[in-house]
Amino acid sequence: MISAPLIYVIRHGQTDWNVEGRFQGSRDIPINATGRRQADENGLALMEILGDEASAFDYVASPLGRARETMERIRAVMALPADVYRTDERLIEVSYGDWEGYTLPELQAHEDAAEMRASERADSKWDFQPPGDSAESYEILTWRVAAWLESVKQPTVCVSHGGVVRALFHLIADIGGAEAAELETPQDRILKIEGGTIDWMPGIRADA
Repeated sequence: MISAPLIYVIRHGQTDWNVEGRFQGSRDIPINATGRRQADENGLALMEILGDEASAFDYVASPLGRARETMERIRAVMALPADVYRTDERLIEVSYGDWEGYTLPELQAHEDAAEMRASERADSKWDFQPPGDSAESYEILTWRVAAWLESVKQPTVCVSHGGVVRALFHLIADIGGAEAAELETPQDRILKIEGGTIDWMPGIRADA
């Protein structure tokens, strides 16, 4: 279990591939209109949370465009310079290799049946690595997320991806891989990490 400074983590806004159920991974797919609204609303919620302390936080995002646009919209809503933040390669989404761009039904229709059965076993999803030289398992993703987490030394706002969120729950809450691989990762909520705790914050604007 890893203990961390105060970190607020936001998943990038929705993309068309999210809606279509396509494996997105390391592909650079932009956020859609819903995603832009989610980013703006998360920015308003974060402004309410951080108040006058907002400018004292470090801001870091995955270098993929959907995370960067989400971060820039959040900062703009918070009246901070939109482009003043860092990117970190370790925060890129898990790579699905040759599966990127396809839906699960499309893969089931064309991929090797034995390979698909292996990917669908609940006890292997965390460790399963799709075909392709660049492909990763969730376990491999967790190694680089752990390295990033250990490098965080100050209060931070992070915009990243669903797989990274699952890795954070595995690392901080000590949730087993099979369970972590199935966790929901909403795009309209803010995740709070502090010390050895991690949890989604209430929908501040919706509950106000």
